[in-house]
Amino acid sequence: MSQVIKPIAYQPLLDMRQTEQGIKLIKEFFQANLSTELRLRRVTAPLFVLKGLGINDDLNGVERAVTFPIKDLGDAKAEVVHSLAKWKRLTLAEYNIEPGYGIYTDMNAIRADEELDNLHSLYVDQWDWEASIRREDRTLAFLKNIVERIYAAIRRTEYLTCETYPQLKPFLPEKIHFIHAEELLQMYPDKTPKEREDAICQKYGAVFIIGIGSKLSNGEKHDGRAPDYDDWSTVAEDGREGLNGDILIWYPVLGRSFELSSMGIRVDKESLLRQLKIENKEERKQLYFHQQLLNDKLPLSIGGGIGQSRLCMVLLHKGHIGEIQASIWPDDMRQQCKEMGMTLI
Repeated sequence: MSQVIKPIAYQPLLDMRQTEQGIKLIKEFFQANLSTELRLRRVTAPLFVLKGLGINDDLNGVERAVTFPIKDLGDAKAEVVHSLAKWKRLTLAEYNIEPGYGIYTDMNAIRADEELDNLHSLYVDQWDWEASIRREDRTLAFLKNIVERIYAAIRRTEYLTCETYPQLKPFLPEKIHFIHAEELLQMYPDKTPKEREDAICQKYGAVFIIGIGSKLSNGEKHDGRAPDYDDWSTVAEDGREGLNGDILIWYPVLGRSFELSSMGIRVDKESLLRQLKIENKEERKQLYFHQQLLNDKLPLSIGGGIGQSRLCMVLLHKGHIGEIQASIWPDDMRQQCKEMGMTLI
């Protein structure tokens, strides 16, 4: 069910003209910084892919993709992408990107089963990125270094935005804190995963939660992950499972944690087979993407997605993602938001 998170005494600090200018400023500056920081080249991405190739992102495995028939292909079915997690890795191979370099793209998706609120929309826009790595880079230390570099690009963008609009005051901490999902569970055993995220983000301001997708000591996952892109099962050098995670911040406008990015070192052959078995998805081994990986046709990689509208929302201090992007919202949500000062585009 859709719902509105009610910010306390919300007042937009930018009018609609300034907001649109701010969106342009943030998008242009951040993607240039991300590209330089991680040595990424821009590529053009698909809005839809053929169904049945295993290329589309399965998210948590229950979301329905928007599907349509293609007349000139004998009504073969195409799916609007959920994200480009697997497509990017195929593209690394196609472009023969060497280790230490990668690609990024503007990903536009439709997630028809999304539960709508201030942070979740039917329309999803991300900077999707993927980089080739060496076998020896598949470590927790390498993952943390990449996270710190992405976070540095976010903070530089915050600085520029606040310099451009002095009514906006910076709030992101200098450093991002790392914690494994199991450590977080031990810190807050009586809280739900969302409550644990709120608690740790309020404490540190910016957090990367490691190891999302595998079961924790209480028999539950911190959150779901598909078995065939992020590696959430390999034991890292700290003795815990997982080479992936989420970047979250504490967002004072809404008084809650706020996810900006999901990312990780991607599965190799061993972890793919292991995770497919864990999730009872071994039939996927016959799909095109999985066959390419199992037959050594794809490079080892790290990658993720960074929400474009989400980053703009945070850096422009907005209360609802609908103040940043044009989407469809329930009439009652539009009315509630208007009454609270949040004018949805």
